[in-house]
Amino acid sequence: MNVHIHTPLSDKIARRKSEADWWRGAVIYQIYPRSFHDSSGDGCGDLLGIVDKLGYVASLGVDAVWISPFFTSPMKDFGYDVSDYRDVDPLFGSLEDFDLLIARAHDLGLKVMIDLVLSHTSDEHPWFVESRRSHDNPKADWYVWADPKPDGTPPNNWLSIFGGPAWHWDSRRCQYYLHNFLAEQPDLNFWNPDVQDALLDVTRFWLDRGVDGFRLDTINFYFADRDLRDNPPLPPEERDASIAPAVNPYNHQRHIHSKNQPENLEFLARFRALLDEYGAAAVGEIGDAQSGLSLLGEYTRDKKGVHMCYAFEFLSGESLPAEKVAKVFAQLDKVAADGWACWAFSNHDVMRHSSRWDLQLAAQRCYSLLLLCLRGSVCLYQGEELGLPEAELAFEDLRDPYGIAFWPEYRGRDGCRTPMIWDRDAPHAGFSLTQPWLPVLDGHREMAVSSQETDPSALLHHYRRAIAFRSRHDALRTGDQSVVRAEGDVLWFTRENEAERIFCAFNLSDTTSEMTLPDGNWQPLGEALGGVVLAAGETLHLGPWQVALGIVTNPR
Repeated sequence: MNVHIHTPLSDKIARRKSEADWWRGAVIYQIYPRSFHDSSGDGCGDLLGIVDKLGYVASLGVDAVWISPFFTSPMKDFGYDVSDYRDVDPLFGSLEDFDLLIARAHDLGLKVMIDLVLSHTSDEHPWFVESRRSHDNPKADWYVWADPKPDGTPPNNWLSIFGGPAWHWDSRRCQYYLHNFLAEQPDLNFWNPDVQDALLDVTRFWLDRGVDGFRLDTINFYFADRDLRDNPPLPPEERDASIAPAVNPYNHQRHIHSKNQPENLEFLARFRALLDEYGAAAVGEIGDAQSGLSLLGEYTRDKKGVHMCYAFEFLSGESLPAEKVAKVFAQLDKVAADGWACWAFSNHDVMRHSSRWDLQLAAQRCYSLLLLCLRGSVCLYQGEELGLPEAELAFEDLRDPYGIAFWPEYRGRDGCRTPMIWDRDAPHAGFSLTQPWLPVLDGHREMAVSSQETDPSALLHHYRRAIAFRSRHDALRTGDQSVVRAEGDVLWFTRENEAERIFCAFNLSDTTSEMTLPDGNWQPLGEALGGVVLAAGETLHLGPWQVALGIVTNPR
C-alpha cells in the first residue's frame, strides 16, 4: 500500500513561489473528468480514474493538467452548476481522492489547475436557497434580483447563452433573477463585497489543498450593469457564432451591459493578490465574440489580473487559413501587446477541430506544430493528441441541455465529450467496465492509445515530439515573436530570445506553396517533425501541409 506523507503547507507555498513563472509558455492538458477514465465502474469518469492515467499524461511532456469541475453539483450543466464549492461530488469521488490526485501529479512533475466557476452557482447551492426565501435575509442580495416591469415582463432584454431570456421568475420573492446560462444557474451579485469575500475564501480553500492554479470560467460575466440597462442590437454583419451558435438569438445583441463591466478588473486584482501569496497562476476564459482580444489585453495587463486568458479566436467553426491566423495576431499586437494568451483549437464546449476544419492526418500534424510554436501558453484537450473526430450522436443519446434545445441545427457539446479511447480491444474502449454515460463510437477505437503507442508514425508520437521540441527551446516557450505573416497559404514568423532565433513556416493548405526565406544563416531544425530541410537560395518550397523550421544561435 502506498502511503503519501503530506508536505507542510508552508513548504508547498515556497515550492510554488520558486516556480512562479511556470505558466508562461506552458502546455496544459485539459481533462474532462466525466469522460477521462472510470475507476468505479459506474460509467462516469472520476478522480481516481484520473490518478490511474496521470502517468500517460506526464508521458506527453505537458506541464500541467486543467481539470474541469468536479464539485458537488446537481449536474444540470455537468458540474458547471456548483452546489458546494468545498467538496467533491460523490460521482467523482472524495476530497481524499483529490488529495491523492494532487500528490500523484506533483510526483510526476505536473502542475494541477482546477476549474473555478465563480460567476454563478447552482440553484441548489445553500446561498441561493437562502437568498430566494425573502427580501431581507442575510443573503438576499447575494444574487442579481430585479423587479418586473409594470407589465410583468423581465426587467430588461438580456438573453441567456443557452437560449431565451436571461431572467427567471421566482414565485417566492415575486422577482426575477439573472441567469446568463441555464435557469438553474443563477448569477451571483459581485456588487456585494460579501460575495467576493466568500469566493476568495473558496479559492484559498483549494490553494491550501495544493492546487497550482485555476481555470476561471466566464470571467467577463462577473459583474452586470448596476442599472440593468438594455443591451443594444448587434448589426447582422457583426454577428459571430464563435461563442454561441448562429441559431441562438444571443448573437443578435451587443452585450455591453450584461457582461464586460470595468469592475471585473477590480475583483480580478483582488483574486491575483491572493494567488500571488501562494505562487499560483490562473487562466481566464473570455466569452465574447466581438471584444475577446481586447479583454484579453485588459485582464492580463500589469500583473493586476489573471496571468493568461483563454481566447476563442481559434475555436470558431470557420476554417483557419494562414491569412486568418495573421489577422488574429495583428489584432492581438494592436490591442493586447503586453497581454498573454492561452491558445487552443479544441475544448469541452466546441466541436473537435479535426472535424470542425475537416482535417486529414497531415493537416492535424501541421496545425498541432503551429499551435506549439506560437507565443503564449497552450491548452490541449483530451483525445486531441489521438486525432479523435467529433462523435456523431443520435438525439436520444444526447445529455447536453444546450444541444437538446437547439437540435438539429446545433447538436450541442456531447460530441466532443464522449469517453477517452484507451484500449481498442477492451469493452467500452477501456474507459469503463460498464455502459458509459455517453457512447463509445466504433470509429474511435482504431485511434486508441493502445494502438498508437505501438505505431511510431502515429499522431500521438507526433504530439510528444512537438511538445518536447517546444520544451527544448526557450525561444518557443517565452521568447519574442515577430510579426506573423501570411504569404499565400504559408504562415510564417520567427521566435527569438538571447540564445536563439527560430524560423517557423507552415503551409496551411493541401497544395504546394512557396515563400521567400527571410535573411539569416538558418540551420535546419525539426526534421523529426516532418520539416523540410532548408536549402540555399531565397525560395522555400513547401508541400501540402508541410512545415519548415530553422535556427540561428546567439542572434543578438
